[in-house]
Amino acid sequence: MLKPYSFTSHFREQSKSRRGFLSHFLAGALGLAMTTIPALAVADNFPSRPVRLVVGFPPGGGVDVAARLVGAELGKRLGQPVVVDNVSGAGGNIGTDRVAKAPADGYTLLFGSIALAINPSLYPKLSFDPLKDLAPVSLISTSPYVLMVNAQSPIRDLRDMVKVAQESPGKLQFASAGNGSGSHLFMELFLSTAGVRMDHVPYRGAAPAMTDVVAGHVPIVFDSIMTSLPYAESGKVRILGVSSKARSKISPEIPTLQEAGVAGYDATSWFGMFAPAGTPAAALRKLNQELVATIRTPEVAEKLRKLGAEPVGSSSEELGRFYQSEIERWRKVVKSVGVELN
Repeated sequence: MLKPYSFTSHFREQSKSRRGFLSHFLAGALGLAMTTIPALAVADNFPSRPVRLVVGFPPGGGVDVAARLVGAELGKRLGQPVVVDNVSGAGGNIGTDRVAKAPADGYTLLFGSIALAINPSLYPKLSFDPLKDLAPVSLISTSPYVLMVNAQSPIRDLRDMVKVAQESPGKLQFASAGNGSGSHLFMELFLSTAGVRMDHVPYRGAAPAMTDVVAGHVPIVFDSIMTSLPYAESGKVRILGVSSKARSKISPEIPTLQEAGVAGYDATSWFGMFAPAGTPAAALRKLNQELVATIRTPEVAEKLRKLGAEPVGSSSEELGRFYQSEIERWRKVVKSVGVELN
């Protein structure tokens, strides 16, 4: 038997439906607000306390000097101190590990160097994955290496060096800051590109390697233009060429290795800033904006150039693509040389 139609029942059902819809709508709106408000708060209030800038190398070196230069100006723009923290060891890996495992809030940053691209291939058991555990902020600068010989060497130019290496394999030696260091791998890339071989003499650091080249114990070294120019200016070494595709603006009289006769050689050292993966997008945008403005400040740019570094200032995405390409480039070199560190 059909029940009589009830206006009261119909009204109750409609009211229940409306209340359900309204509660779902309010819940969704509240959820959206809860996700939006923190992002806006980060953008408006970040940073509200000092920022820690980790450098994976000891004080006084090229990475440390550049980090303190950039950090001081960045702190002014952020309105909070940027405190450089030297966490050295294992070719920069200890400092990188510290940042990779830090809270992803934008208050712990890494001042990375080319070692960050080389180390994943050198150390097979890293405690972090830089591509997954770090978020790129901006490429700060690039800097060429220079190939040089002792000032008293009979080698006058790059063609002399290549000729001797071709005619007398094993006669020439080159010094480096150690197995897997930038000075080692830049030289190995050069030897591969030029099609010649030399014997490698590794040292424990760039300073002792340069000391023995200046003294004439080892004839050749490949090292950063930042630390090498003073030796060239004082007449202790002779620079044969720069590693970059274009001449260095700080010493435009030095030819590139391509110009000097080794076609296809192009490699640069670099500095970049990274944050822990998962850092809020708003904080990353703020850091990128202020860091790029810092790098392009005339005073900072000029000081970087005096160190031999060419200021860049990139988007986070550009640094991400560049960094990945650098890992691939140096992986091939490390594999060809057969270097592996524990």
